[in-house]
Amino acid sequence: MSEDDEDLEACRGMQQQEYEVLESIYPECISSQIRAGLLKLDVPIELGDPRPVKVEPQEYGSVQRNDRTPSESLLLSTLPPLLLQLSLPPGYPITGPPEILSLRAAHLWLSKSAQLQTKLIDQWQSGEPVLYNWIEYIRTGDFLSDLGMLSREDDTIIQIYYPAPHILASLLQAHETSSKSLEFAKNSYPCSICLTSLKGSRCLKLSCDHIFCRSCLEDFWKLCIEEGDVGRVGCADPDCVKAGREAKEEEVARVVSEEGLRRWRWLREKRNLERDPTIVHCLMEYCQTPVPKPADVEEGTGWERFRQCPKCSFSFCAFCRRTWHGPITGCPIAHSEKIVLQYLAADEGSEEREYLEKKFGRNNVIRLVKLYEEEQANKRWLEASTVACPGCEIHVEKNLGCNHMTCWKCGQHFCYRCGTKLQPADPYRHFSTPGQPCYYKLFDFQAEGAGRAEEGLVGIWADLNH
Repeated sequence: MSEDDEDLEACRGMQQQEYEVLESIYPECISSQIRAGLLKLDVPIELGDPRPVKVEPQEYGSVQRNDRTPSESLLLSTLPPLLLQLSLPPGYPITGPPEILSLRAAHLWLSKSAQLQTKLIDQWQSGEPVLYNWIEYIRTGDFLSDLGMLSREDDTIIQIYYPAPHILASLLQAHETSSKSLEFAKNSYPCSICLTSLKGSRCLKLSCDHIFCRSCLEDFWKLCIEEGDVGRVGCADPDCVKAGREAKEEEVARVVSEEGLRRWRWLREKRNLERDPTIVHCLMEYCQTPVPKPADVEEGTGWERFRQCPKCSFSFCAFCRRTWHGPITGCPIAHSEKIVLQYLAADEGSEEREYLEKKFGRNNVIRLVKLYEEEQANKRWLEASTVACPGCEIHVEKNLGCNHMTCWKCGQHFCYRCGTKLQPADPYRHFSTPGQPCYYKLFDFQAEGAGRAEEGLVGIWADLNH
C-alpha cells in the first residue's frame, strides 16, 4: 500500500471515529449518517438563560422598507436551528477541511450565512477533526458575537435584521414555545411508518404534532419528489393524508438534500400554476406565500398585474416580478417583450397561447402584442429613414439640403450619409477629401448630370473654406 493510500485509509478511520463521537455527545445534532462522504447536521442554538432579542427592519434587495416599520422585542432561550449539509473530502481531516454545501437557518433568520461559513472554515487545522468545534460554536451561540449580532450598547441583547420583523417575531416565539429540543431529544417516540420507537434526536416533529423518524421521512419524501408527486410530501398520518396536509418548506429542508429541496419548490410552483395560472408566489424569499389574482378586477386594465401578499403585505407586479409600479406605468420593456415573444412563438390556437392568455389576461396579452408590433415598425422606420446623432443618439430625418447636419439638441456636426462626427471648424473637409466614402457626396442629387453639379458645388465650398 502506497503512502497516499495509507493517508486516505487513516482519514476514513478518523472520519468514522469523529462521527461516532459526535453521535454519542450530540445525538440531537446528527440528522443523517455519512453516505458517500455526505453528512447533515441540524444544530439547535441554546442561549441558556432567556436573553433579549430585538428584530429590526431590514431592506430586502431593491425593496425599501418604511422607516416607521416597528421593531419587535422578545425574551428567548433558544433560536431556530442551523442546518448544515457537508461533504467530507477523502483527505479530511489531514489535507483539507469539510466542504459546506449549504448552510440554512430555519425561517431564514440569519442574514450572515456566508460570513459564518468563512468563520467555520477558518477553524480547521491540518490533522485535527473540526466538526465538534463547529457544533459547539453554533450550539452555544458564540458565533453571534463574531458576526456582530450583539448590541453595541448592551452585549446581552441579540440584534436580528429581517425584512418583516412581525413575521419573524411570531416564528421565533413559536419555536421557543414548542421546540424544547433537549426534552424532545431525550424521550423516545414511536414512528408511525416503521413502528419503531426511537430517541427524539432521530425523529422530526411536524407542525401538526405528528412524529416520524428522519430516516422514514427522508426515504418517503425523496421518493415522492423523484416521482414528481409533490402533493404527497407531507405528514404520513392517515388523518393528515385525508386532509391533504402538506409539509412546510422548513420541514422539507430539514429532511431532504439541497437538490431535493430545489426540485420540491419547482414541482410545487408548477402544480400551483397548472391549477391556477394567475397564482404567483410572493417574491420575498422568507415568505413564498401563493398570491392569487385580485377579485373583481376589470380585464384589460393595469390592475390585472397587481398582487399583494396576504401574509407579508408586499405589493408587486405579476408580469415583471418587481415592486408594484402602478396600473398606468408599463413594465420594463425586457419583461413585456419576453411574454410577447413567447406568445408569438406559439401556434395560433395552441395550448401554450391559451395558457398565457389565462395567466396574464387575454386583453393584456393582445395589447402587449400590438404595442410590440408598433414598436418594431417604428424601429424599422427609424433605421430606414433617419440617422442617429453620434453625440446624443437623437434620430434626425432629412428632407432636403446637404448632408452636413448640426444636431438641434447637442450641437454636434455630423454627416447624414455615414453618421461620422465632423469638425465644427471645417465640416466640409469630410466631403472634399479624396478616398473618403462621402467624397463629392455633400448633396444627394438624383437627376441626370447631378454628379457634375455636385462636383462643382463641392469645389465652391472647398474654395470658400481654404
